[in-house]
Amino acid sequence: MSDLRFTQPVDDDALRDWRDVHNVTIPTHQLSLDDVRDRAGRHHLEVAYLDGVLVGCSTVRPPEKGSRVSTVIARVLADHRRKGIGEELYVRGLYKAWELGAEQIETVVLSSNESGLLFAQKHGFVETERYVLPGETVPWVDMKLAR
Repeated sequence: MSDLRFTQPVDDDALRDWRDVHNVTIPTHQLSLDDVRDRAGRHHLEVAYLDGVLVGCSTVRPPEKGSRVSTVIARVLADHRRKGIGEELYVRGLYKAWELGAEQIETVVLSSNESGLLFAQKHGFVETERYVLPGETVPWVDMKLAR
């Protein structure tokens, strides 16, 4: 692979990049820059660039107090899928989750994202719940790593 680079977004430009990938891959749940700033304070976020071009982002939600469960989410822009970028984001997210004390890994995928569901299933995730958030129409799929 060419020059694939990952960075934790700390300034507004990088936070906008993270937001742009999120909002393109999850069109039913648009985030503002303030929303992303809030997430950056609670979660571990990364942005991926291939040869200087924005290609993806990830989120690792650390285990909550008293829990050993972490959520790992990898997102890749459609034009850059099937090049190993999602795999890199996912593996980096797993290591970060374990570093944060996770013993169980979960993910969440928009049900209309067929490639995301297939990616999660290929990596050993099984569906645990489907639900629709208030004001939305497309179900979310919670999944748990089974192996």
